[in-house]
Amino acid sequence: MSPRWRHSCNRWATSAERASSVEDLLRDLAPQVLGALVRRSGDFDAAEDAVQEALLAAALHWPRDGVPAKPRGWLVQTAVRRLIDQRRSEQSRRYRESLALLQEAPMGEVPEHDDTLILLFMCCHPALTPASAIALTLRAVGGLTTAQIANAFLVGEATMAQRISRAKQRIKASGVPFRMPTRKQLPARLRSVLHVLYLIFNEGYASSTGRELHRTDLSDEAIRLSRMIQRMLPDDAEVAGLLALMLLIDARRPARTDASGELVTLVGQDRTKWDRALIAEGVALINRAIGRGVVGEYQLQAAIAAVHDRAPRADDTDWNQILALYGLLEHMTGNPIVTLNRAVAAAMVDGPAAGLAMLDTVDERLAGHFRLDSVRAHLLEMAGDTTAALAHYRAAADRTTSLPERRHLTAQAARLNMLAVQDDVATS
Repeated sequence: MSPRWRHSCNRWATSAERASSVEDLLRDLAPQVLGALVRRSGDFDAAEDAVQEALLAAALHWPRDGVPAKPRGWLVQTAVRRLIDQRRSEQSRRYRESLALLQEAPMGEVPEHDDTLILLFMCCHPALTPASAIALTLRAVGGLTTAQIANAFLVGEATMAQRISRAKQRIKASGVPFRMPTRKQLPARLRSVLHVLYLIFNEGYASSTGRELHRTDLSDEAIRLSRMIQRMLPDDAEVAGLLALMLLIDARRPARTDASGELVTLVGQDRTKWDRALIAEGVALINRAIGRGVVGEYQLQAAIAAVHDRAPRADDTDWNQILALYGLLEHMTGNPIVTLNRAVAAAMVDGPAAGLAMLDTVDERLAGHFRLDSVRAHLLEMAGDTTAALAHYRAAADRTTSLPERRHLTAQAARLNMLAVQDDVATS
């Protein structure tokens, strides 16, 4: 437990404040404790159950009794006891033997070692498909719910729950030890690890569900883990590109909401609120990464973010450069979301008709996705087709599961509806 946390614990004034701080601390410690238990037991599924019970016990006792001097050690030991209790209740010989091994190992002092990075690479396991590895890591390391992960993958919640369950079973059956991959094993797992961190950051920066626009615990954790990997692999251009991308986007967070907490789009943000230190760090990272080898998708995304962040005003944005970069990114990834962003850039360079034509190419792949309706509404409004834009703003608002996004899209629809009413009055 850091001195900062001890100091905070000593001056918590109310039970409500204490409970809130405990919840934040438990969220930070959960992946570390899970990593320690998986390393100790080798059983991902049982370890996750035991950690959940330990977290519940802490949530019940710590707000009342105070946070222990070593909260991570308390959670690890409590989870180990829960795991032993689980195994005592099972009748199979294999579990009794495992119990004996656990009991023979001295509890002693729990080392203050952060296993989160090992857990991250363990989840990106060679026995798993990349999709399953990403889903499991988002659950175990990122702390996302099954519904949030399903939303990120555009699949049903039941399908994602089955995928996560199968992933844990495959890790258990593989017998691969809980440890960092060797240098030889590293490249095969690194791509999935980076994609996991990218999705965790995105969910933190723009939550896909719920009342909050941001989940800073997730975006901050993604940045922290990316920094750890960047220190481990300082010459990897894509690792540097991903970290640069996160920093350049996170720098805008103070301006993404107004005084009432409502969403503010990029064009309307007060750029004096952007974090210039993060922008400088991100730009320096991407400048060093570009040209260090084959250019990857995170480097391209970071370069696009840097173009936006370097513009002192929205009107100063170099849209020609952004359009060219999105063209490269679309060719590299084939991602329909990239096409949406390229359509916006095309509209800024060549007019809204050019952007709308691009959207027609992704109608089938993004059918029912609120972002397709949202972008189409924006471009139709640029083209002067207020009636069609209003319909698509309403459709986007109906389809999003993020309440801040819904409020913003509903407000855009209401604004266009008011303009239409004023036009009717003026012409009547």
